Amino acid sequence: MDDQLSKDVNSLRQVLDNDLFIAQPRMPKQPLLVAMCGLPGTGKSHFAAKLTEQVPFLILETDRLRKVLVEHPKYTTNEHRRVFSSCYQLIEEYLLHGYSVLFDATNLNEEFRTYLYNISASTGAPLALVHVTAPQDTVRRRLKQRKAEKHANTYSDAGWLIYTRLAPVEEPVRRDHYAVDTSKSIAPVLEQVIDWARSGGQSGEKPEAGA
Repeated sequence: MDDQLSKDVNSLRQVLDNDLFIAQPRMPKQPLLVAMCGLPGTGKSHFAAKLTEQVPFLILETDRLRKVLVEHPKYTTNEHRRVFSSCYQLIEEYLLHGYSVLFDATNLNEEFRTYLYNISASTGAPLALVHVTAPQDTVRRRLKQRKAEKHANTYSDAGWLIYTRLAPVEEPVRRDHYAVDTSKSIAPVLEQVIDWARSGGQSGEKPEAGA
């Protein structure tokens, strides 16, 4: 681990270790990994919050953690890799210590998702991918409202410009995953993921096959 990565990991660990006192996300038998996937404004964090109301997870939210490392984020490729590299190290670390982790991030392409596949394989933690979508007009309205109201319950600064910049690089999820359109009720898919988590990642309704 290089010096910058080590420093970043230590900075984020201090924040997340404080979260552990609240979340206490230890599963009785097997730590789990849930990874959100989707563009800004599609409703990933809302789904994640509803899930963690029912099942304990340590949440690694890149929008929040990015601001620990970068005071004024620019959402550049290098900044993105810096944040994600630190998160991958910590996801593996917390799983190995018996904590279930929810990774709330865009995870838009297979290059980045492959890191999560490998972490799941190396730690033995079952992985659930949750691909979140919403129609463009819905996303645009949400992002406009977020900017106007400066929601206190979100760490994201991503607006429509960032959405349009990221949309062309989004790739289909190639592994089995849960798919939810947040312009409709999230309850059916939420219940499926809750069932999966409560079973220790061993059961629950089968997710959609990868593309």
